[in-house]
Amino acid sequence: MTPDRLDRFARHIVLPEVGAVGQARLASSHVVLVGMGGIGSPALQYLAGAGIGKLTLIDDDLVEASNLQRQTIYAEPDIGQPKAAAAAAWVAAFDPALVVVSHVTRITCDNAARLIAGADVVLDGCDNFATRLAVSDACVAAGIPLTSAALGRFQGQIANFAGHRTDHACYRCFVGDAFDAEDCDSCADLGVLGAMVGMVGAFGAMAAMRVLLEGVSTLGDPQWGQLHVLDGLKPSLRTMRIAKDPECGGCNSIE
Repeated sequence: MTPDRLDRFARHIVLPEVGAVGQARLASSHVVLVGMGGIGSPALQYLAGAGIGKLTLIDDDLVEASNLQRQTIYAEPDIGQPKAAAAAAWVAAFDPALVVVSHVTRITCDNAARLIAGADVVLDGCDNFATRLAVSDACVAAGIPLTSAALGRFQGQIANFAGHRTDHACYRCFVGDAFDAEDCDSCADLGVLGAMVGMVGAFGAMAAMRVLLEGVSTLGDPQWGQLHVLDGLKPSLRTMRIAKDPECGGCNSIE
């Protein structure tokens, strides 16, 4: 790294759990973020701040005034703009050395494989099960790890999945096949606290970095299949293990 990059990431490099080798790995990594809303916004900020070399941003939505309460990378001038494009502009202004690609489109079973190609990890923070399952199946087929970060009112759920590896669960093992339809509740119906979404997004960024640093530094412990459930009201954190479903149509289809 050049002297200015060494200075920028000095606080990472002095951490024994990351170190210079770990920072170099982050700088050479490619993360795909699905959903540039409440979870994707803070996740992107911390991933860009960590120096992730390439970031691909996927979202088909436009910035609305109601988003500004929690979607921290946007400001009033962004209202009406595609979220993926506005988020890419934020990255370019924050750190011009990073490569950022935006796709103003909805990720589906038909285009997921193309959109996530070449990723070292996919961080999914979208707001519906149909998209999450399409992303999970594409990750399994492509052999790409998946970081899932989700929120329902004051409960956050974060996990790393490696369904492409033998005996590891995928996201579909966790939720099953019943949620392929796009009929879930939204934060417009249920409400959402901005700071709570920020906690989940930051946790998701941390989980994705654990995947990227596997085999490189001590922080690289992905904790595959461990679902971390964050209760923002108490607050508290508990962890449960997601078992591989022997009947799963996602990860068992590749065996």
